[in-house]
Amino acid sequence: MSADGQPRSHWFDDEAGPVVRPYAMTRGRTSHAAQHRLDLIAVVIAEAHADDPEADHTLSPEHVDIVELCRDAPQSVAELAAELNLPIGVVRVLIGDLVDEEMVHVTRPVPPAELVDENILRDVINGLRAL
Repeated sequence: MSADGQPRSHWFDDEAGPVVRPYAMTRGRTSHAAQHRLDLIAVVIAEAHADDPEADHTLSPEHVDIVELCRDAPQSVAELAAELNLPIGVVRVLIGDLVDEEMVHVTRPVPPAELVDENILRDVINGLRAL
């Protein structure tokens, strides 16, 4: 009850269970040193030696979930966030922790500036046809 005798309205659903704030999962951190390199389409792959992440008591349940998902198949950062129903920022911090612990590694997409120009490829094909 509130101070004026009116029943308090809950901002959450009682059936949802306990609510954990995202910053609690990252111990208050909003970024990680490796975060600037984690694009949404960067692919996270579990390391071969990460057989039993649950045995490592320093990892949170979310860390373990990420390793388990990546062990089944490589996952993009966006896919992990969607699968875990967590904000991208939180997932980036958690992945950074796992990279530091050498439980996962990340392959990054090729930056657009490093991609081969389509016109060059077309000229090569035309040159080969001319032979």
